[in-house]
Amino acid sequence: MQTSKIIVIAGPTASGKSGLALDLAKELDGVVINADSMQVYKDIPILAASPSSKDLEIAPHKLYSIYDASYRGNVVEWVDLCKKEINSARAKNKTPIVVGGTGLYIESLTKGTTPIPETSEDIRKKVETLLKEEGLEGLYNRLKEIDIETYNRLKPNDTTRIKRALEIYYDTNKTLSYWHSLPLKKIYDPKEFCLVYIKPPRDALDVRSRIRFDIMMNQGALDEAKKLISKNLPDELPCMRALGVQELKLYLNNKCLLNEAIELAKLHTRQYAKRQTTWFNNRFEPNFCLKACYDNDKFFVDDIKKAL
Repeated sequence: MQTSKIIVIAGPTASGKSGLALDLAKELDGVVINADSMQVYKDIPILAASPSSKDLEIAPHKLYSIYDASYRGNVVEWVDLCKKEINSARAKNKTPIVVGGTGLYIESLTKGTTPIPETSEDIRKKVETLLKEEGLEGLYNRLKEIDIETYNRLKPNDTTRIKRALEIYYDTNKTLSYWHSLPLKKIYDPKEFCLVYIKPPRDALDVRSRIRFDIMMNQGALDEAKKLISKNLPDELPCMRALGVQELKLYLNNKCLLNEAIELAKLHTRQYAKRQTTWFNNRFEPNFCLKACYDNDKFFVDDIKKAL
């Protein structure tokens, strides 16, 4: 069975999104398309919980492990790549199944993107230099003079977004609030999507998150982190911010015990899952919602199939 719908599966980490995507792909002759900002990096297949070789045999998977750790992926580029993969799947009469936990990626695909151009590497280096010279407070004060609306919206410790706002201004001579005032660029008609949300109870998700990190460690996450860290890449690169990387780096640099690094990684994973859930609760309007972790629930799969 193939459908003209674009299926989008969202939810927090460790909730079973990939399992649902794979089961739907088997039922609907689907192509699984990644919407996770960490699974695009080929250096961290274990820590990013990328598809296994067995998963890849079951159904085609796209946009996984496509970037080197040194590359700075971004939502604008991802949307363009995702659109190509969706159109390619449809051209082959296959069902596109987009799955991931990166809210900005999914929102940009389903609701449209702001027409903000991607900033140049030179501008990013300029802002990074300003950060080292003036500190985050200095950048925040610069933003206040340039774009008071964005300044009032951002917290003074939000390094990533403060830097981004300044990069956009220095690159385009227009403020971030200006770009956000423009109409979104729609990619697909909203009616083309079938939106699925996995929303498990927090306690169940906490348990799965802890177990999953233990499994990652058994699969070789420490060696994976060691190889990545040996590249001496800047910590601000997206790949270096993957859950587990900085925590295991503390251990590898003899700044904590291994069990302390593992517990810290588990804590940060639970906190991240909580932020993801808050995002999707507030900004994602699904056609189907599973209020539990997905674990080969055939009835839920059948409910989705019936509605397509």
